[in-house]
Amino acid sequence: MIYFDNNATTQLAPEVFAAMKSFLTEFYGNPSSAYNFGRDMREAIENSRKQVADLLGANAADEIVFTSGGTESDNWAILGTLEANPTKKHIVTTRVEHEAVRKVCEKLEKNGFEIMWLDVDENGFLDLDELKNSLREDTAIVSVMLANNETGILFPVEKIAPIVKENSDAIFHVDGVNAVGKVPVDLKNTKIDLFSVSGHKFYAPKGIGALYVRRSVDLPSLSIGGGQENGKRAGTEAVHQIVAIGAAAELVKDFSVMEKVRALRDKLEYEILNKIPNSRLNGTSDGEKRLPNTLNISFPNLNGEAILARLNDLGICVSTGSACNAEMHTASAVLQAMNIPYSQAMGAVRFSLGRYNTESEVDFLLQALPNIVEELNALSL
Repeated sequence: MIYFDNNATTQLAPEVFAAMKSFLTEFYGNPSSAYNFGRDMREAIENSRKQVADLLGANAADEIVFTSGGTESDNWAILGTLEANPTKKHIVTTRVEHEAVRKVCEKLEKNGFEIMWLDVDENGFLDLDELKNSLREDTAIVSVMLANNETGILFPVEKIAPIVKENSDAIFHVDGVNAVGKVPVDLKNTKIDLFSVSGHKFYAPKGIGALYVRRSVDLPSLSIGGGQENGKRAGTEAVHQIVAIGAAAELVKDFSVMEKVRALRDKLEYEILNKIPNSRLNGTSDGEKRLPNTLNISFPNLNGEAILARLNDLGICVSTGSACNAEMHTASAVLQAMNIPYSQAMGAVRFSLGRYNTESEVDFLLQALPNIVEELNALSL
């Protein structure tokens, strides 16, 4: 199998599995227990908290709260902020957010909240003046992703944060799920209040994430029970999962690996665009303004799912968009927001590379893909 769908999930790194394995068997104590066996679990959790804080450039480890993943972190950031600010009914977000943000806002809109949906241009970029003009006295939260999971476009959240803070009292939440481990993050030098993380996007297992909560932010817990996570999230901690995300944070903090990934992505992009007629890049051609691992290419008048199926027959894994929306069989909401023509959007394929991909895998894909496109084009005549 050749795996080019690392924005959907990554494989569990061997180093991460080695770190968590003993906490599934030998070290099984409850971290809230008073005896040494429990205290050892607590120490492991706090070590992981520091590792994640270091990766994110947080001011302090206690700003990291462990969750079940990116969806819980995103949901909690928005719903917790609204609970803490019950008189504010205005939310600002973008039309290209992940479903974990977009669908929450859609539901809130039906329940009487006013949502300002920020548009993007044909390259997927925001208009920061539109964002500034959207802020109001009753804006409770601004929620913007750092990196788009489909196109890899990076939003300048370090520039957005002061705009939010200078023009409103709103909380600024960033969905960092698809950026962490791919590009450096330094939260202590920004005015970001909340930042969502998901471990399975950077070689930890599924089912573990985190929410960065700046110390000055009072975010009510959405779970009722014990006092775990400094009273911010009730429930006995999944120690093995937490140890795993800490080990993964330690693994990916060396970003030199991403230069190899970027080189492979750039080769893939160049060869496809130059060898497959009518293929088109979705998003900016400026590689510095998108994730180093992500490539979204359209093959107009073809069906991306048909291309995916042919590649799947060859043991190559890619996607046509967000894994959370893979069964909808409609044009991507992200590409629709970018005003990509329907014939182009339906032929979109996302390639997202990771640290374990090799040049020989890229070469195999480049050998197979032109023939697949040519065959499908012939069938469509």
